[in-house]
Amino acid sequence: QVQLVESGGGSVRAGDSLRLSCAASGRIFSAYALGWFRQILGKEREFVAGVTRSGAIADYADSVKGRFTISRDNAKNTVYLQMNSLKPEDTADYYCAARRQAAPLRQADEYDYWGQGTQVTVSS
Repeated sequence: QVQLVESGGGSVRAGDSLRLSCAASGRIFSAYALGWFRQILGKEREFVAGVTRSGAIADYADSVKGRFTISRDNAKNTVYLQMNSLKPEDTADYYCAARRQAAPLRQADEYDYWGQGTQVTVSS
């Protein structure tokens, strides 16, 4: 079992930055590929970014490419999402997720463990 806890959300203005963190409590953190997803009420949970077990390769949704950066620190059992140049359309609840595979995928149902979410609100 893996427990994931997100933090770092908040309310900001368009153009500002936020850094989300997701801390994992389970053992063998490095065995999991990790992803960030976001969800708005009434809409499907959508892929934002993912990173491989080693942290060497990252994948991004087109909507955030060039603005967001995912990274992981296996020594701290933590994955981060640095969000720059935030836009109002980035407003959502953000979730981190883990899957016991080498590579992340973009489908939410491919992940085994989820955090409780952290809210990000971006005003224009």
